[in-house]
Amino acid sequence: MTSNSPRAVLAAEWTKVWTVRSTGFTLLLAFALSTGTGTLVASNWRDNIEHVVNFDPLVAALYSVTLGQLALVVLGVLLVGAEYSSGSIRTSLAAVPGRGLFYGGKVLAGTLTALIASTVIVLVTFVAAQAALGPYGTDLTADGVPAALAGAVVYLTLICAFSMGIATVVRSSAISMGILLPLLFLGSQGLGNIPALKPVLQYLPDQAGLELMHIAGPSSDGRYGPGYGSGAALAILLAWTAAALISGYLVLHRQDA
Repeated sequence: MTSNSPRAVLAAEWTKVWTVRSTGFTLLLAFALSTGTGTLVASNWRDNIEHVVNFDPLVAALYSVTLGQLALVVLGVLLVGAEYSSGSIRTSLAAVPGRGLFYGGKVLAGTLTALIASTVIVLVTFVAAQAALGPYGTDLTADGVPAALAGAVVYLTLICAFSMGIATVVRSSAISMGILLPLLFLGSQGLGNIPALKPVLQYLPDQAGLELMHIAGPSSDGRYGPGYGSGAALAILLAWTAAALISGYLVLHRQDA
């Protein structure tokens, strides 16, 4: 039985998201990495506050999100890659002949899942970290905090959508993660601190994410901090995400399952 109803397709894809075991596991892992690491870092900073350089309660709370993002990358990859590895993509496309409709429903279901999960993760991580910081913490109404938290939610959501686009292009979970995990963690986080490489690497998604979350290092230091502001960071992330999703659609549209 085929379907051409956007609502029915979205409902079907939403059901797929929440009936796959990996969804709960990856979301729990993202929560544990973000909240657990953030709390540990904040507690350690509180105990050694006199030794912390350039102390910022936002960094204590949100830098751990850069670890939690890895689980959301895995989520985005598996939501697409699992269908290719199992062969169920053929059944899905037979049920929804319109590939644009199918792809749009899948991306929207995955992105909504990431948005909900990211909102919870970011808020709980922030509150837990500030509690661990005690008298050195800040609160939700402090200057710059709402924008930073919103930026973190947007970043995590977009990075999951970006991962779905890449997974659709390469049609393999293993290859997708082999590309994305080094790109988002080992590459710009490490090599981005080399001044000679910074002019290029500062435009990678994770560097824009640090800027959007207001936790990039001081731009006065040649090694750290893109320094192009939140507006540019959002534009860069949207461009990466759009490029990945459009590429994914073109591959899905032109190639057999």
